[in-house]
Amino acid sequence: MRGKQDGAEAHGKPVRYDPSFRGPIKNRGCTDIICCVLFLLFILGYIVVGLIAWLYGDPQQVLYPRNSTGAYCGVGANKDKPYLLYFNIFSCILATNIITVATNGLQCPTPQVCVSSCPEAAWTVQVDQYSKLVGEVFYAENRNFCQPGVPWDMPILQSLKQELCPSFLLPSTPALGRCFPWSNSTPPELSGITGNTSQGISGLLDSLNSRDVSVKIFEDFAQSWYWILVALGVALVLSLLFILLLRLVAGPLVLGLILGVLGVLAYGIYHCWREYQVLRDKGATITQLQFMTNLSAYGSVQETWLAALIVLAVLEGILLLVLIFLRQRIRIAIALLKEASKAVGHMMSTMFYPLVTFVLLLICIAYWAMTALYLATSGQPQYVFWAPNDSLPECTKAPVNKSCDPTAQPVNSSCPGLMCVFQDYTSRGLVQRTLFNLQIYGILGLFWTLNWVLALGQCVLAGAFASFYWALNKPKDIPTFPLSSAFIRTLRYHSGSLAFGALILTLVQIARIILEYIDRKLRGAQNPVTRCLMCCFKCCLWCLEKFIKFLNRNAYIMIAIYGKNFCVSAKNAFMLLMRNIIRVVVLDKVTDLLLFFGKLLVVGCVGVLSFFFFTGRIQGLGKDFENPQLNYYWLPIMTSILGAYVIASGFFSVFGMCVDTLFLCFLEDLERNDGSLDRPYYMSKSLLKILGKKNEAPPGNKKGKK
Repeated sequence: MRGKQDGAEAHGKPVRYDPSFRGPIKNRGCTDIICCVLFLLFILGYIVVGLIAWLYGDPQQVLYPRNSTGAYCGVGANKDKPYLLYFNIFSCILATNIITVATNGLQCPTPQVCVSSCPEAAWTVQVDQYSKLVGEVFYAENRNFCQPGVPWDMPILQSLKQELCPSFLLPSTPALGRCFPWSNSTPPELSGITGNTSQGISGLLDSLNSRDVSVKIFEDFAQSWYWILVALGVALVLSLLFILLLRLVAGPLVLGLILGVLGVLAYGIYHCWREYQVLRDKGATITQLQFMTNLSAYGSVQETWLAALIVLAVLEGILLLVLIFLRQRIRIAIALLKEASKAVGHMMSTMFYPLVTFVLLLICIAYWAMTALYLATSGQPQYVFWAPNDSLPECTKAPVNKSCDPTAQPVNSSCPGLMCVFQDYTSRGLVQRTLFNLQIYGILGLFWTLNWVLALGQCVLAGAFASFYWALNKPKDIPTFPLSSAFIRTLRYHSGSLAFGALILTLVQIARIILEYIDRKLRGAQNPVTRCLMCCFKCCLWCLEKFIKFLNRNAYIMIAIYGKNFCVSAKNAFMLLMRNIIRVVVLDKVTDLLLFFGKLLVVGCVGVLSFFFFTGRIQGLGKDFENPQLNYYWLPIMTSILGAYVIASGFFSVFGMCVDTLFLCFLEDLERNDGSLDRPYYMSKSLLKILGKKNEAPPGNKKGKK
């Protein structure tokens, strides 16, 4: 008996009875004020960073295309020329990679001009036109695709050598403000491009099929968007029904899931035994099989199936023992799931709180993205001379890689293709020198604000569901507006505690990102020992992040109930869970299994209905319910499935928070009360019956007691 008490003392003293306790306390003060002030100062600094980025940044480099002279298309003097034309777009594929192109604002090593419209037909300068003038070949034929300032009387051959005019045109369509060739356009025969390369480019364009695919996708969404909304509505209804019906079918559902797992394991044992018998009769042993990397070959020996048989039998035995010895705790978990469904039914507004969290998360991500974009484009753009082949004898004296002015007249040089191109943004100035530090500040702000918003949602929901559990006469004693009251209370008193927990989690997540970055940079130079150590470090940080999330979640529940600071709440929650560790494990696994089945059911039903509808396999629905004619029927199906998963995850996250909150309240109820006249239990009758306890004479009207 003494040893049991010592074990209980090792995990803290049980909660004592408090006659004034009636659920989440209302008379509370601000917690973790220092961290709250630090968080507010950090947010002010985050706003200042955004203002600095807005003042010095130039996102037009990304939003608007820029021609070879440095002028923006669609802005200012080029207002009537919104599209950018590449003279030789194949140089973007041959001489550059996609990362470099995206970093430089989709710039390519080829002249670029702003045009009012993209070319509609293929055209190539013929050999007999080399002796003609630019005005005769381009301007007179309404081909206004030369660089600005090219005179009418310049010979065509000279303009082509200096790359002042394009040598060919392809039928193009605008995308992202740039003229991209159609997928079925054939590249002309050009000097410097071999036949194989030309075929490869043509095959690449055909395989991407960018224009046709984008148009068809847009058409499919235009014809099916309302049916996708119907599918998302079905997912919402199914999620609500699944949660509300748990009070009726939680027991049979959990029992069916457990029996299903036992049945799958039993069939696996039977199948392994049959395969083992067949191979044993054939005499196929592992000694006859040499070591090989083809793992499928090991399926033809009896030892493989014998090992699988033993593993499955051990798992089956462990699961049966767990069901036998922990059946009482499984019943408690089922009763808590039913109670959580009742709580959600009484406070349906909590099911839609994830929309608030989603909007706040969207604001945080959008602010960080815009700030990062402005910071990345801060400073004045720098231009240098560039030539496609600077190793030629004619380019030895050319000013390659030297600064230039893109608005100046073209330099007369014998180096073919010499042009002034965009390099990067200047690093001069205080903002530009501290650009890296500001970006790090922005990343820290992103993670801290995101984790704070998630913590706010968990604490608010915990306060609402705790007010349900600690209402002795339900629904009479439940507050009128539990969710809004919990939101105001949390935001007013506990922003600092939420910021404290979010900061701890943020530091661990950033440490994981840094470790992943180091691993990627040094992956080629690592030996097996270093890779093993790096893998161990990443695994440890992953486990630490999971543990901190678990601890923060329960700490927020305690904060919502008692209004204490983060450290005290985390300690009390952890000690309470450690005093009931077996119940914690059982409830966690049962809840995870049930929520996984719920997601699978919702997503599966929506996916099956979407498949049968969009493929036209549901007949007799009438003209108003006919499936639309689609180019890619899988597109709305996948969109519906993804949307159903997001909706189900949002609803079930609320249900999971409800279960965790009620579980902590249940554990405290067992320690705080004894069922006497002065200390009645607040738990439901089903839980009292499972535990073999009862209330002697709870005060108030017992009709509302559940």
